[in-house]
Amino acid sequence: MKNKITTIAFDADDTLWANESYFQEAEKQFCLLLENYLPQHTVSQELFATEMKNLHLYGYGIKGFMLCMIETANRISENTVPIEIINQIIAIGHELLQKPVELLPGVTETLTQLKGNYRLVVATKGDLLDQERKLKNSGLEDYFHHIEIMSDKKEKDYRKLLKHLDCTPDHFMMLGNSLKSDILPVLELGGFGVHIPYHVTWTHEQHEVNLEHERFIALQKVDEILGHLG
Repeated sequence: MKNKITTIAFDADDTLWANESYFQEAEKQFCLLLENYLPQHTVSQELFATEMKNLHLYGYGIKGFMLCMIETANRISENTVPIEIINQIIAIGHELLQKPVELLPGVTETLTQLKGNYRLVVATKGDLLDQERKLKNSGLEDYFHHIEIMSDKKEKDYRKLLKHLDCTPDHFMMLGNSLKSDILPVLELGGFGVHIPYHVTWTHEQHEVNLEHERFIALQKVDEILGHLG
């Protein structure tokens, strides 16, 4: 395999740096704000339903999450939620947008080892401005040949990326924490998928399956990929 791979792509959120844990903290704050209307776990379910309904409109990212929180608050309160709570919801979103970038263990060391031997790419979903901010603040920009902030991560999206990179699937490897978004579409294309789990995963990205595939690698930490590439 190591002789085939020329391009290695990394998911960003929860692969290069922490992300979902911040969203879950924000969601807990939101549910606490609205516990006078519904139990917290029910508020969480209502928020997720709103996110799924609006995903095709907002895509992935903090700004869409803020709008979904506001919509959910209005719906479950029957449009009686005080403006003070709306302002607190907006403040939760602003806090998310200003979170420090916390690199995950082994990321910098792994990129340092790979740079120069492979063409390195970031392939991530999310809000354009927010992902650009995080990449800049991460100090990792110089490691990457190309940054792709994608509206979605389905087979057609990876096909478009590979065309842009002028790379065939059998020379392409994708590393990420989501089997659904980072691994399965790449395997379907004929590329290599490397799963590195994060300790929390958004419900929408969860995919329960025992995956067996000749081009699939399951790791526990990002730096373990070095042992598979030689």
